[in-house]
Amino acid sequence: MGANEAKKGVFLGLSAYILWGLLPLYWDLLDQVPAEQVLAHRIFWSCFFVGFIVCINKNWRMVGNIFKSRRNLAITLLAAVVISANWFTYIWGVQANRVVEASMGYYINPLVAVMLGVLVLKEKLSTTKKISVAIATLGVLVMTFSYGQFPWVALVLAFTFAFYGLIKKTIPVDPIPGLFLETAILAPIVLAYLTFHEVQGTGALGDAPLHLILLLMGAGVATSTPLLLFSMAARKVKLSTVGFMQYISPTLSLYLGVFIFNEPFTSIHLFTFGCIWIALALYTWDSVKTYRESRNMKAEAVSSTSNYD
Repeated sequence: MGANEAKKGVFLGLSAYILWGLLPLYWDLLDQVPAEQVLAHRIFWSCFFVGFIVCINKNWRMVGNIFKSRRNLAITLLAAVVISANWFTYIWGVQANRVVEASMGYYINPLVAVMLGVLVLKEKLSTTKKISVAIATLGVLVMTFSYGQFPWVALVLAFTFAFYGLIKKTIPVDPIPGLFLETAILAPIVLAYLTFHEVQGTGALGDAPLHLILLLMGAGVATSTPLLLFSMAARKVKLSTVGFMQYISPTLSLYLGVFIFNEPFTSIHLFTFGCIWIALALYTWDSVKTYRESRNMKAEAVSSTSNYD
């Protein structure tokens, strides 16, 4: 891969994570709409927008292959439910002024993914990763006992997104066609839900101003654009680079929570986030070291093989 392609990949990846990090600003514009209705609009309009992208990219064969297997359809339905729970929790968290806690969820997500890998896939955990998980757990426990409030928003976001990633590994489909299938499966349900509320006079579209209607429709674009950019970037940059970039979005969300939404950030928050940041530094260092060792071993294997030719 050329240097220009790598630079393009980094730019696309940065754009994706910056957009993800700025999403609280978008959901805050919809704070007058109940979170469950925002979620329904997000799913419905995402289906339309992502379907349009699938048409442009001519990914219908990949979509069709999923329908040939009941197992893949069942897994896709499960993925749709899990990511919907993640989306709803995030939207609700923004509306409930818990953006700081939501950012914590995406900081600890890689560590939760490691735990799921151990529990579900029976993966081996290095000593460094065990220490990183323990340090992050300490931070969460200190916050829980200090405030007497379980940080469920952070943990639901972390576990649902990690579980979603685990599910997606079992389906042979790219992110964009996959998201189309997930939203398409739920689209009839959310359409019926939205129609019911509009008929009852409790829907968001009834007497809504034009800008609010456009914001609800734009939820599909806001959801799909960063994913599209990320899927393009993932093919052009190293896995280790993606690993570093993934911390951009929770950092931006944390900044927004503290400085834009004026949420509290006490010494307990600082201790908790400090534990998480130390844990992530250890986790990232260990992951990069393992990746480089694996790459060097492959290079040595190729070199020794060529010597016998």
